[in-house]
Amino acid sequence: MTGTVINVGALLVGSLAGVFLGSRLSEPMRRTVLQCLGLITLVVGIQMALETRNILIVMGAMLLGGIAGELLRIHDGLERLGSLLQSLLPPGKRGRVAEGFVTASLVFCVGPMAILGSFQDGISGDFRLLSVKSVLDGFASVAFSAGLGWGVPFAGLTVLLYQGGLTLFAGLFSAILTEPMIHEMTAAGGLIIVGIGIKLLELKEVRLASFLPALAVAPLIVFLIPKVQALF
Repeated sequence: MTGTVINVGALLVGSLAGVFLGSRLSEPMRRTVLQCLGLITLVVGIQMALETRNILIVMGAMLLGGIAGELLRIHDGLERLGSLLQSLLPPGKRGRVAEGFVTASLVFCVGPMAILGSFQDGISGDFRLLSVKSVLDGFASVAFSAGLGWGVPFAGLTVLLYQGGLTLFAGLFSAILTEPMIHEMTAAGGLIIVGIGIKLLELKEVRLASFLPALAVAPLIVFLIPKVQALF
């Protein structure tokens, strides 16, 4: 869990610094910061999406995952949690807490570094990859919290639960997930990240959290394909 603790600490330090900085930025400046983040997030998401070896797997994972996410009302649940966290803050500091919480939670948890780094930490105690991620997340959280405010620090709770869970069950997950599965999971995560970029650029409102089950569906499809092919 050492790597996750470092990651959460870096995220909190960076996001608190960003909140302090953001309160001193004008509205046009905050909008420019968010647009910059949106453009960068789009590029990162596209790079991740190109990890796929079969776009049909990603398409199937996103479709099935999106349907499952809507049935489970994941996006609504995360937004309610964000609204609850928002209610804990003084009225003058609330702002876009729910949006910041959901956006930052997705950005900091969806990606290969979170998965592979947590596996390494759990299996061998090697937290170097998560340390690198911590530095990246620390700087990113400054920019995100400057634009989105107090919701970003609360995303540390999501990172703690997600990466901590992966670390605790690393032996089980690493035995199940093969390299092709991780490639397709990364690609599905990349499309979610692209959606975040679109949202930050205010091009379209996307219910991004509903697509989170795609991260589980993608490796499941990779597992099932040879089984189905063996039947014919």
